[in-house]
Amino acid sequence: MAFSLLAHEVSDLCLGKPALRSLSVSATVGEALSALKTSEDSFISVWSCDHSAKNIEDECRCVGKICMVDVVCFLCKDENLLSPSSALKSPVSDLLPTTQSLVTHVEPHSSLLEAIDLIVQGAQNLVVPIRSSMSNSSRRKLHQKPQIGLTTMHKGCEYCWLTQEDVVRYLLSSIGLFSPVAALPIGTLGIIDADVLAIDYHSPASSSLPAILRSLRDQTSVAVVDENGALIGEISPFTLACCDEAVAAAIATLSSGDLMAYIDCGGPPEEIVRMVKTRLKQRNLEGMLEEFALVSSSTSSLSFSSSDEESSPSPKTALSRPGKFSRSSSYSARMVRRAEAIVCHPGSSLVAVMIQAIAHRVNYVWVIEDDCCLAGIVTFSSMLKIFREHLQSMA
Repeated sequence: MAFSLLAHEVSDLCLGKPALRSLSVSATVGEALSALKTSEDSFISVWSCDHSAKNIEDECRCVGKICMVDVVCFLCKDENLLSPSSALKSPVSDLLPTTQSLVTHVEPHSSLLEAIDLIVQGAQNLVVPIRSSMSNSSRRKLHQKPQIGLTTMHKGCEYCWLTQEDVVRYLLSSIGLFSPVAALPIGTLGIIDADVLAIDYHSPASSSLPAILRSLRDQTSVAVVDENGALIGEISPFTLACCDEAVAAAIATLSSGDLMAYIDCGGPPEEIVRMVKTRLKQRNLEGMLEEFALVSSSTSSLSFSSSDEESSPSPKTALSRPGKFSRSSSYSARMVRRAEAIVCHPGSSLVAVMIQAIAHRVNYVWVIEDDCCLAGIVTFSSMLKIFREHLQSMA
């Protein structure tokens, strides 16, 4: 059975995966924002080709991915705070990272080991051509109605992508093959990374922007700690991705602790919304006030209805419940997460932490000591390194 797992191909993990919706790199940030708010997916792939143009000779390759967090952090830049409407006219390429490629094209016949190697090397998403006996026209009929600026076809071919969660979940179905390694404590395995992204509870939320962007690239989170280093909560890209762009106003004006309350799935408290509006006026950021209509959870009836979300979104956005734009992920609809952190201990077993992360739909679990002080973080990537070594030993 071990050799059977080694013989598995990437295409085995693609069964039932939906076709990847994509946006052209020539789109604007505003068009990307509209697409995100009407998409069921937290992330949208960005491709080098432009199917609205006449030139069909352009190479079609996925060059990156974006989510609401990319848009929010872009709007929080000093030069964009004064005029968010102008920032939305910028090219979507401004949202893409320049340091590394987070998406990689692979062939369906690539081996499972090759896929794990790519993830360990830094890839977050593996873009795979979809094998199907269905005709393209039949496949298109199964899709929901077209969404703003999005397409699934690239020169007659559709693609899906695999995430780190997809691979870890796939290995979990054969976890017995990894005995006794899977039952060992994570502290013994040496996969606890002490180099974590952390900010003080009372620090300005705006100071966490570089950490938020890095955590998005690393698929981790930003820990919020007290003066003693005890873990209080987190500012997670996975939670921020369920908000809309109006949360940029909160990041620009609130403390890290207040931001956690603002993005909580219960909706921002009324007093915090008033605080945001007051501080925007004090900082002469009327442009952001005009662009976004900030409302509290108690006035959520003023926000868009479900029918509104299906039409073209208004440029003025009301933030009532941060989860109202929640989208599906690699397997099922992503849960709207609270700002509370998912934690384990150094003595927790690898399989227990693995199941814990999958159950909460995150790619990481915080590790704390008995006094709640932050010890580090365990990620899917570090788990896959252990599984890769074990698989290699079986080869």
